[in-house]
Amino acid sequence: MEEIEVPKPILMPISGKEQKCVGNIFSCSFNAREKKLICVTSGNSYLGSFIVKELLAHGYLVRVTIQHLAEFEDVKDLLGVEDLNLLESVVVTKMEDLQSLCDAFRGCHAVFHTSSFIDPHGISGYSEQKVFLETEVARTVMEACAKAAYIKRCVFTSSLLASIWRNENIDGIIDDSCWSSEEFCRENKLWLALGKTKAEKVAWMKAKELKVNLVTVCPGLLMAPTFPNSHIQTSIPYLKGGQMMLQQGCLAIAEVEKVAKAHVSVYEGMNYGASGRYLCFDGVVRRQQEAIELEKGLKMTGFLLGERHVVLSEEDEEEIPIKISNSKLAALLNKINQRLPCKT
Repeated sequence: MEEIEVPKPILMPISGKEQKCVGNIFSCSFNAREKKLICVTSGNSYLGSFIVKELLAHGYLVRVTIQHLAEFEDVKDLLGVEDLNLLESVVVTKMEDLQSLCDAFRGCHAVFHTSSFIDPHGISGYSEQKVFLETEVARTVMEACAKAAYIKRCVFTSSLLASIWRNENIDGIIDDSCWSSEEFCRENKLWLALGKTKAEKVAWMKAKELKVNLVTVCPGLLMAPTFPNSHIQTSIPYLKGGQMMLQQGCLAIAEVEKVAKAHVSVYEGMNYGASGRYLCFDGVVRRQQEAIELEKGLKMTGFLLGERHVVLSEEDEEEIPIKISNSKLAALLNKINQRLPCKT
């Protein structure tokens, strides 16, 4: 494991900062009572960088892992100089190597596993080979958490795709108790969904075996803070099967900042009983015009509606019923807000 020197200013504790409430369940969280060290894997990923920023804003010490020395420049670009200088360290780690991960996790109060790898060619898609890689890295991460972390606690980023794909069009709402069918994903070459499903299942199996306190967050399609721009590298693999998602009322989108806040809130909520899986999204695409706007924002015209779709007027179009629920996460965040004394 190679550690990259990050210039350090004096770290000022911010746990005494006053929290402000606005009308949003993502707005408030518990204060960090002390500067606990958290390790975030793949801090150079899009979501990973936002989680790092959120942890820093809560007063945590943050260690970031990257897989190649050249990726340090990506961390610098994503975080900016101010947040970069607040990091405890940036370490080059081989995600498939147990000892390398143990070195990275040693002394940490928790591990946020955000990504097993980053595909710089996201448009090329997510291959069947990556399913195996993602699953094995998940296994190794959990083993390293058990061996090296100061407190065996892990927040694991999965995906909504690990819940929505089923063999049949089963009636009922998809929630955290639902799992995607591996057989269906394999038959339809939904490799990202298969990889996320298998990796999360392995994580839960190893967590039980090794007594790691695990929670998983399963976000929808990640969107940049300024809609309709999304992070296109992650959009293409996620939206394979997008037409079917749209038709079945489970094409859910999630603002990356809110997903990052949800990760930190779930972690802090573990002190108060947060457990299991949390489906995480802001809204579901329900109308043709919403799908058109999403296609335009992604520069993927026809990807969701087909090239020859009939444009309907607002009067003629019926909203697609929502078939997915994030009520478990919403309940947790509301509970957190009730515990936090806030000033308006």
